[in-house]
Amino acid sequence: MCNILEDDFKYIMNSEVDIDKFNNRSILITGATGLIGSLLTRFFLYLNSKWDYKIKIYAVIRNRSKAEEIYKDYATIGLNYIIADLEHDDISVSEKIDYVVHAAAVTKSKMLISKPVDVIKIAVNGTEKLLDLAIRKKVKSVVYLSSMEVYGQPYTQRKIEESDLGSIDLTNLRSCYPESKRLCENLCTAYVHQYGLNVKVARLAQTFGAGILTSENRVFAQFARSVISEKNIVLHTEGNSEGNYVYTADALKAILILLLKGTPGESYNVVNERNHTTIKQMAFDVIANFGSNEQKVIIDIPKENMGYAPEVHMKLSSKKMEELGWNPQFSLTKMYGRLIYWINNR
Repeated sequence: MCNILEDDFKYIMNSEVDIDKFNNRSILITGATGLIGSLLTRFFLYLNSKWDYKIKIYAVIRNRSKAEEIYKDYATIGLNYIIADLEHDDISVSEKIDYVVHAAAVTKSKMLISKPVDVIKIAVNGTEKLLDLAIRKKVKSVVYLSSMEVYGQPYTQRKIEESDLGSIDLTNLRSCYPESKRLCENLCTAYVHQYGLNVKVARLAQTFGAGILTSENRVFAQFARSVISEKNIVLHTEGNSEGNYVYTADALKAILILLLKGTPGESYNVVNERNHTTIKQMAFDVIANFGSNEQKVIIDIPKENMGYAPEVHMKLSSKKMEELGWNPQFSLTKMYGRLIYWINNR
């Protein structure tokens, strides 16, 4: 395990999260080969191997070889793979499940415009299967990972709270992503009221840091790799969208707190309010802090539709999450510092 990731896990252990409540429990995590799902899985493996916790981890994956590559450097004590395609396959677990984190989602921009029907089906069908499983297994708590994209184009200039949903253009192919996230959130609400399921929604801001996967190609990873290789940062948009960010370890803390303390049927912004800037300004800041004088920010907008999110101007409020005791610590500069260290040491 890379030292910086172990430092992140120690940070979570010594934080406001009551980690001991997960000992001798079982947790099912979907998307266990994605960023958040794999980090949660690695954190619980860390607890088992380093601190002798007895946590059973059920990692829902589609590709076993990919999972084995991700976890090859970890003592996989307590880890059980469940191979399933959430769009089509039912999830079968004979043992007791205490907690569920539904982190699986399609996030690749090109797929959002090339296979929008699949994106919707995977989101909605997969969420329904997980909620049904949670009912059958009588789980203690479920967290569904949503996105800040559910806000669409907000109608207000103040900080965006959880009730401030804006407009989404339903004629835009890429709207399959935020609109399916909205439907999944509503499905969670329906299960709370019809079946009494204890499910909460985490609306994640852009999340990155130590622990990203080698396949990660979102803008933050591209920026980091550009400064590492001493290349210019190339933007494929004007970069005027205002980004909201949170460090990976802070996001994991929020998810764990929601599992233990969140209110059923409620949604929570997971964002460090101090980490707010435009994409273009972030590019300049990354070069200023980690690049060289020779590096530049270049705007090169492709003619083809790349599936990028529409330009948006909003600043998310973290008040509701912080009222549960969550306290994010990592600034955007520290996020990039730790991300670049992670990439350089992989």
